[in-house]
Amino acid sequence: MITRRDVFQAIADPIRRDIILKIAAEPLNLNAVAESFDISRQAISKHIQILTECGLIEITQKGRERYCQVKMDKLDEVSDWVVKSKKLWVNRFEKLDNYLKEIQTKDKNDGTI
Repeated sequence: MITRRDVFQAIADPIRRDIILKIAAEPLNLNAVAESFDISRQAISKHIQILTECGLIEITQKGRERYCQVKMDKLDEVSDWVVKSKKLWVNRFEKLDNYLKEIQTKDKNDGTI
């Protein structure tokens, strides 16, 4: 049974983010991906496995070669989360800003500042 990993877990590692960027430009075979990095092929294979389990890349067989292709739509989950989180924090900072302005106005009216 394949364990489904979280897309956030996949992009948490800088090497996996670099792999995604490399194969986003064009599908690459596994050897071409491995040659782009200064780490072992076994380590690259593990990164590719994690990206595959997350659904961020798809491996297709063409003859004797296996090619990696990015599935960018899976990154929508990340961008949706970023948008929601940004709205939440902007709202919180606006409330804090309004509260601080209210306190300053109150203190000015009380003559304490």
